[in-house]
Amino acid sequence: MKKLLPALLLCLSPIACAQTSIPKNIIMIIGDGMGPAYTSAYRYYNDDPNTPEIEQTVFDRHLVGHSSTYPASISGYITDSAAAATALATGVKTYNNAIGVDVNKMPVETVLEWAKKSGKKTGVVVTSHVNHATPASYLSHNESRTNYNQIADSYINDGIKADLILGGGWEFFIRKDRNLVAEFKEAGFHYIDRYDDLTSLPKNKPVLGLFADRGLPWAQDDTNNHRLSAMTKAAVHHLEDENGYFMLIEASQIDWAGHNNDIASAMSEMDDLAKTLEYLEHYVEHNPDTLVIVTADHSTGGFSIGKKTGYHNKEIKSKYLWQPHILRSMTMSPEAFATKFTNEKISLEQANDLLNFSISPNDMTMLTNAKEEDQKLVKQFEALSPKEQKRSSRHKHYHTVLVAIKEIIDHKTNTGWGSHPNLYLATHTAIDVPVFSFGPQSKQFAGFQDNTEIANKIFTLLGKPKAEK
Repeated sequence: MKKLLPALLLCLSPIACAQTSIPKNIIMIIGDGMGPAYTSAYRYYNDDPNTPEIEQTVFDRHLVGHSSTYPASISGYITDSAAAATALATGVKTYNNAIGVDVNKMPVETVLEWAKKSGKKTGVVVTSHVNHATPASYLSHNESRTNYNQIADSYINDGIKADLILGGGWEFFIRKDRNLVAEFKEAGFHYIDRYDDLTSLPKNKPVLGLFADRGLPWAQDDTNNHRLSAMTKAAVHHLEDENGYFMLIEASQIDWAGHNNDIASAMSEMDDLAKTLEYLEHYVEHNPDTLVIVTADHSTGGFSIGKKTGYHNKEIKSKYLWQPHILRSMTMSPEAFATKFTNEKISLEQANDLLNFSISPNDMTMLTNAKEEDQKLVKQFEALSPKEQKRSSRHKHYHTVLVAIKEIIDHKTNTGWGSHPNLYLATHTAIDVPVFSFGPQSKQFAGFQDNTEIANKIFTLLGKPKAEK
């Protein structure tokens, strides 16, 4: 903190003052799984095909550096979301699966906890369930990310650390053995379970908002395609306080789309995040004491913009193609399409209408064969005894159809993946991830850094003495 004071005295212009002043509010944003290919792909997905240039996106405007993501050496070089989020939240490397604890499973203080202790308001806004790996790593301490009920319980048992929590999670908060929603209400929280209620949050009460059993629906399928943006708008205004606030925002389902090798859902989730950042650009213009930091915990799926070579379109004089216009036209996720195709009798014409692009008769045959395969698998599962069913890892009843439609979309767009094109089998990768920042002290996050350095810089901006870290 002392090192920053001379810079404040030398401030000679509003722009210089904004950059050297200490932020009152800090917003940390994590695009889960959002490696550099995702932000590049979003640029082309977002491109206006009616103009000769490719327009910059909000990510391009605020790119300042990149970050390494590796976990503690006991887990090798490739991190999971828990270890990465713990590093980003605490400045400490740990093992994969760890939630807010070090390699010895001892709790480590998070930037959110320090902000709360320092008198700031705190908030968490995510599109996963609110006790998932990333939000949990800022709010809780547990040896395993899979202890979902324990983590949810800790949000009450260990003292309430957030003044606002928005995301999914009914399954873990309203249980037979415990009703955490009721307990939050008893603690004075205002509870909501509809997006419409975001516009009328009481300023004098903390807020818990849960909008789904687990994670929220895919952005393409949700009642609000930009639900992260809507939650963020409500959150920043609710958290505004004379002492400032710290907020974690996570675009959780970019990662889920990467695991699923689902480029259509990935771009819709990226669009939701981009709209959130565009709103925050405007917010920071009017609240220049607010710092926004954006990064990813890791990259997911080995996503590549392009897969094969060959002249696929006679009108395009190139053998190297990626065709995102297919994705722009879609109005439902591949999963929603697969569900409908499986549950109903769909013709080729109807399939084209649902997808909003044309598939071939051969594609239709592949989908029909996949549907028949799923029906066989369902019958085989139903023929098992209850005990055998419990041991079975049966996929969703539309699993094969979903794999088929994603394969069709990948072929049409020429999208590549570096891992198995199956449900939730795609892996994380160890590549560095981009870092974006704007607002006061945003230059602190420029250049190459380790993910732990991001947390340590935030601790410093929050006024935590180095000796206490």
